[in-house]
Amino acid sequence: MPVRVGNIREWSGEDVLDEAGDKIGKLESIYVDTASDQPAFATVVVGVMSKKLVFVPIDDAVVGPGYVKVSYPKNRVKDAPSIETDGELRAEDEGDVFAHYGLTYTAAPSERRLGRR
Repeated sequence: MPVRVGNIREWSGEDVLDEAGDKIGKLESIYVDTASDQPAFATVVVGVMSKKLVFVPIDDAVVGPGYVKVSYPKNRVKDAPSIETDGELRAEDEGDVFAHYGLTYTAAPSERRLGRR
């Protein structure tokens, strides 16, 4: 079942689990594909002392009571491109996020592919 923006927004602060059910961190926000306005990535708060936000695709995410389960292993997500907890993903860094997960990235040079919701 595809994740819908309206539903996933309610899960801010909930646990994000990897494909094996191990906790990765807490869901912070959703980034949508600006072409379709569909949820594409979530940012997840990771780290104990120095917290950061990492990006993970949510196209195959499963939402349950108190969690969002993604289809990637914990180590891959924690090694994903990140931003500071008060930072913003720069347009020129969007391609790195897609590449980390082996996803195709296409966007016009002056346009953003991801928008925070």
